Amino acid sequence: MRANERLMSTRRVGTGLAFVVFPIVFVFAFAVHPGLLAPHLLGPSELILRARGDGLLQFAHALVLLDAALLVVVALHFVKLLDHSCVAWAGFLGGALAVLGSLALAADKGALCLTMSALDELSDAEFNAMMPGLLAMFSKRGWLVLLWGILLLPIGFGIQAIALLKCKSIARWQSWLFLVGVMLIGTPDGVEIVNLTASILLAIAFVPYGVRLIRDELGGLAST
Repeated sequence: MRANERLMSTRRVGTGLAFVVFPIVFVFAFAVHPGLLAPHLLGPSELILRARGDGLLQFAHALVLLDAALLVVVALHFVKLLDHSCVAWAGFLGGALAVLGSLALAADKGALCLTMSALDELSDAEFNAMMPGLLAMFSKRGWLVLLWGILLLPIGFGIQAIALLKCKSIARWQSWLFLVGVMLIGTPDGVEIVNLTASILLAIAFVPYGVRLIRDELGGLAST
């Protein structure tokens, strides 16, 4: 019984850490994008050239790939939080969509962004010879069309944010920041200043929430 209690406590602390870490990673990842203060939409060829040789950007993409796992934790936490409310169905639907979107986010960073790091050692001539294939990848041809599933991430979290507003499961200001943040987080490539703003809103909403989850759990352990 004691081991089960420790396991549950570890899970709750881990959930709190997920709420703290995931928005901070997003803030860092969007902040290091080049051309942040000169926003304009980018096509596939521009995305390829922007990523070439940019080790910091590729590191940020690697962190976002790992961050996708934390988004799953957040989505499932809200499913559980809304489970016995009048909008439990919305929590479940939003959570399911957010999990699928998180998987698509991880696939996107792995299939496209991290692929670019493997090409940094190529000469310009070798790299240019690969451009047709890279353009096909970044245009999401073939089965890569499934990467558009990343749009399910803001949709799913948006549904959960509205459900949280309706049942008041968390503070209303946090729910509003959550809703606005996730609606802006999917802004297309090249306008990362908007994504960065959205990430900051999410950090303002969720870092205190995560800290409270951790503090309450550790405080409960200390009193037993």
